[in-house]
Amino acid sequence: MTFQSAATTVEELVTSANIEVIPLRGADEKALAIPAASTITITCSPKFGLERTLEHVIRARESGHRVVPHLAARMVEDEAQLRRFLGILSSVGVDDLYVIGGDGADPVGKYSEALHILEAIQELDHDLQRIGVGCYPEGHPNIADDALVDALQRKQPYADYMVSQLCFDAGTFTGWLRTMREAGISLPVRVGVAAPLQTRKLIELSLKIGVGSSVKFLTKQHGFVGNLLLGRSYTPEALISQIVNEAGFDELGIEGLHLFSFNQIDPTVEWQHRISAAATA
Repeated sequence: MTFQSAATTVEELVTSANIEVIPLRGADEKALAIPAASTITITCSPKFGLERTLEHVIRARESGHRVVPHLAARMVEDEAQLRRFLGILSSVGVDDLYVIGGDGADPVGKYSEALHILEAIQELDHDLQRIGVGCYPEGHPNIADDALVDALQRKQPYADYMVSQLCFDAGTFTGWLRTMREAGISLPVRVGVAAPLQTRKLIELSLKIGVGSSVKFLTKQHGFVGNLLLGRSYTPEALISQIVNEAGFDELGIEGLHLFSFNQIDPTVEWQHRISAAATA
C-alpha cells in the first residue's frame, strides 16, 4: 500500500468510526457534539441497568444519530424483557445490536452468555439487520483462549460482525486476527481502539478492563514516559497506521473502528477533525 493510499485509509477509518458512549448522567448531552453522520454505540452495565441504556438510545436517535446499543446477556431477566428491549429498538428505528455476555455480573435470568441471547433472538420478531459480538485479541482474563475461539465459532452463524476489545499493539491484533481467519472465523471486525485520553487515565482504565499486556507494550513506546509526566493525551493514529500498513491488510476483513471514548467526547471529535483536515491538506 502506498503512503498516500494508507493515509486515505486511516482518514476514512477515523472519520467513519463508531464512538462508544457510557450512559452516565449527562452523557446524552455530551453526545450532541458527535456529528450526526457518526454512529454512537451505547453500553450497558449492571450498575445502570438496561433501562438507562434504552433512555440514551432514544435520545441519541432523537438527535439524528445512528445507534448501536449493547445488550449484556446476564442483565436480561427473561424472554419478556428481551422482547420489550427489541420492541423499543424497533420503535425508534434501531436495526443494529451488539450482544455481549456481560463480565463481572451474575446472571439475573436464564441467559448467561451472548450465545443464549443470539439464539433467543432467532425465535422472536424483530427488525434487526445486523448483530455484532465481542472478541478478544489479547485473550480474556477468565476464559481460556481455546474456549474463546470455540465461542466465536458457535456465535458466528448468528452474527454479522465482531468488535474487538481494546488493544494497543498492532502486531498482537493482526496476528490474532490471522489466527481467527485460519480457525474459520470470517466475520468482519471493527477494531477496538482507545480514543484520545490523558495517558495516566488511559492506563488506569485499561488495567481495569483486562488489557494489561497491551498497556505494557504501550509503555515501552518512544516518548511514552514524557507524555505521562507532562500529562499529555494518548492518540491512536500511530496504531491505526501500523494496522493499515500491515502486509495483506485488505484481506484481514477490517470493516471499521470502534472508539472507546470513555465519554471524552469533545477530544474524540476534535481528534477526528484533525485527522481529516491533515489528510486533505
